Amino acid sequence: MDALEIGGGTFDSRLIVGTGKYPSPEVMLEAIRASGAGMVTVAVRRVDIENPDRDDILRTITPDEFELLPNTAGCYTAEDAIRFARLGRAAGMSDWVKLEVIGDADTLFPHTEALIEATRVLVAEGFTVLPYTNDDLVTALRLEDAGAAAVMPLASPIGSGLGLLNPLNIRIIKSRLSVPVVVDAGVGTASDACATMEQGVDGVLMNTAIAAAEDPVEMARAMRLAVEAGRRAYLAGRMPRREWAVPSSPLEGLPPPD
Repeated sequence: MDALEIGGGTFDSRLIVGTGKYPSPEVMLEAIRASGAGMVTVAVRRVDIENPDRDDILRTITPDEFELLPNTAGCYTAEDAIRFARLGRAAGMSDWVKLEVIGDADTLFPHTEALIEATRVLVAEGFTVLPYTNDDLVTALRLEDAGAAAVMPLASPIGSGLGLLNPLNIRIIKSRLSVPVVVDAGVGTASDACATMEQGVDGVLMNTAIAAAEDPVEMARAMRLAVEAGRRAYLAGRMPRREWAVPSSPLEGLPPPD
């Protein structure tokens, strides 16, 4: 499968996975390896960056094996998100950041104004910024203008497992942006991941769909195959939809039906 190019980096997998909600660090590592993901998100607020040798996630997920993508999950202001991005970089995690600024605690929808502000500040400080946002074209364009290395619109609310609710919005965003589009949040199972990739997006980021599965390792394998299948199907180009049946075998030369 063709590689994902984003922020000056090249990744063999178009699947990005998270590190939260797993039953144990051992299952987390096995599932991430099974997913084939080369980039792994880590919530800066939820790890002990002052004592990485004692933190379960940082002891398990090492930069030698995976590209770490610190995220600012749980931040509700631009100032908080900027501060945690700086903390992640100062701790040696990465100067990449999956930028989250939440605007509503019930839906976990983004605070778009604060997100754009934080993107501008962090890009100016040399960060490679991948902001999580709504499936809204205008916001996506403003994030691109602010210097985002990729834009990450949601498929549906974080942790909902509802799958891709607005495929048209995602296709519009992809058609208008020059930077990569990685769909983030809401994927529930492998068919969701495949359908999302069939929209032509550059990648999918997920956490709960794998971590909360009855068998996270097997679900990670399924997601790996689904992302690849969706990408290949998009590149192949699907047949046109029709309202009437069309015979799959040629009828020329056959006698007419009685």
